[in-house]
Amino acid sequence: MPCELVGLADIDITKRELAKLYGIRYYKDFRNLLPIVDAVTVATPASTHYQIAADCLLAGKHLLVEKPLALNSHNAQELVKLAKQCNLVLEVGHQYRTNPAVLRLKQELENAGNIQYVTLRYANLNSHPPSDCGVIFDYGSHLFDLAIFLLGRTPEKMYCRKNHLSSRSDESALILLDYGGFIVYLELSWLHPLKRRDAWVIASKSSIYVDFLQQTMRKYTPENEPGRVASDLHVDIQIEKREPLKEKLRHFIECVEHDRIVEDHVEEACQVVRLCELALQSGENGCEIAV
Repeated sequence: MPCELVGLADIDITKRELAKLYGIRYYKDFRNLLPIVDAVTVATPASTHYQIAADCLLAGKHLLVEKPLALNSHNAQELVKLAKQCNLVLEVGHQYRTNPAVLRLKQELENAGNIQYVTLRYANLNSHPPSDCGVIFDYGSHLFDLAIFLLGRTPEKMYCRKNHLSSRSDESALILLDYGGFIVYLELSWLHPLKRRDAWVIASKSSIYVDFLQQTMRKYTPENEPGRVASDLHVDIQIEKREPLKEKLRHFIECVEHDRIVEDHVEEACQVVRLCELALQSGENGCEIAV
């Protein structure tokens, strides 16, 4: 990375050894780190994002915040407003936007025809989930952002059904997004025995399967009858694999170097937080909600 790693801050003092491994400074209090850095990555529990991010911005530091930006949309908007007032870069770690398979899928959608429906899945068995939020904020923030990025807009309506095995409010959720002419179906799970990050797009001219983990894509094309896709008529799309998190960090550094202050996608990160809120509301009430 074209930057100097200066130090890390963590309330867990065992991270002192990690700092020693990389030859950087360790601080238990992140505020003691701020005077010696130009930019900060916040990779802390979601419930702490807002206050830590606000403190960093007020100290004049460019900021990359892990997803979600905050746990309520008001706080998310406050951070965006603060970054603009301070003339600072603010990015959110929605790293699927830098996944080569996602970028290629967005390109393929231009010629896929009319979308009939989309399924997005983010699932694995999570034995140590975060304590401050459920699967909707934890995994759903990825898929909501993915839907916005791929489709260019938010849905018109939403319905969520959430479930749990423990005292948590949501450990798995099925969410239906109504886009008017088509639907997007989200599967989120901390309970699924297999790790899956994938998608299907069913459209009039082609149907596309994407594995975001493996960064592979297969496109099925129609037979003579319009809209009818044969399972044996497919082509594997070649994708140059890259590490999405590394690409996200590289983009953040470039933004800092070239003074690209708050970009449009940060406003979309606020929309993601709002969609998570609405999904929780729908899951509690058992009703469809207008977005």
